[in-house]
Amino acid sequence: MPTHVNPYGRLATEIYDFDKPVGALPDVAFYTERLKAIDGPILEPACGTGRILIPLLEAGHEMWGFEPSPDMLAVCRRHCAERGFDPPLASFRFQDFAYDQTFAAVIVPVSTFSFVADFGEAMETLRRFHAHLEPGGLLMLDLQPPRRMWARHGAIRTWAMPNGDLLRMDSRHVATDEVEQTVVNHMTYERWRDGRLIESELEIMTGRVWGRHEFELALRAAGFSEVQVHGDYRRRPARHGDSGLTFEAIA
Repeated sequence: MPTHVNPYGRLATEIYDFDKPVGALPDVAFYTERLKAIDGPILEPACGTGRILIPLLEAGHEMWGFEPSPDMLAVCRRHCAERGFDPPLASFRFQDFAYDQTFAAVIVPVSTFSFVADFGEAMETLRRFHAHLEPGGLLMLDLQPPRRMWARHGAIRTWAMPNGDLLRMDSRHVATDEVEQTVVNHMTYERWRDGRLIESELEIMTGRVWGRHEFELALRAAGFSEVQVHGDYRRRPARHGDSGLTFEAIA
């Protein structure tokens, strides 16, 4: 199966940063509370614009991050510098990151791991997470339940920017492979000014659909133990109807 890059270009990054500012989403409080007892460095793969990495820095944690999108990484560095932080940030992908140290925790919020669409690459990434955790270290990872991933829907959203530009995102489902358990969405990002289209980007986003018990087995096959699954950023077991699942596992 071809693997798409899921790159998050300049327009996508601008929209993401405007729509999801640092510290704004419900997962921030959930992760901050869960990680408050962690003593040691924490790694956030695909740290994006720093919207959760920075609140954890502000909470006193030693944060490390990597990000495959140059545009996302540049914004994250800018946000950190504006707040007086200079954490170790690197340009890696899930499939090839490597550090010469281990971490007390690895966190992957907002279903970002779903974009590792190839099963073999996903399993290798989980093994790499395990290898980069100290014994007893914590992995926290979010996934959407299958019903949300399988949903064949489209959406158009717009944002009025402070400079008067109108930014527009058009999300369209284009393909489903129920055997490979993947879905493909086309994301079109546009900038309009005075009624004229100034620039646009098309991103092809391929996601992998995981069942809850399937992913628990995958974690255990990668070497993890004590797997727990919470729903909707609450400290309770996941249940039917939850819109998001957070897996916790011990290395």
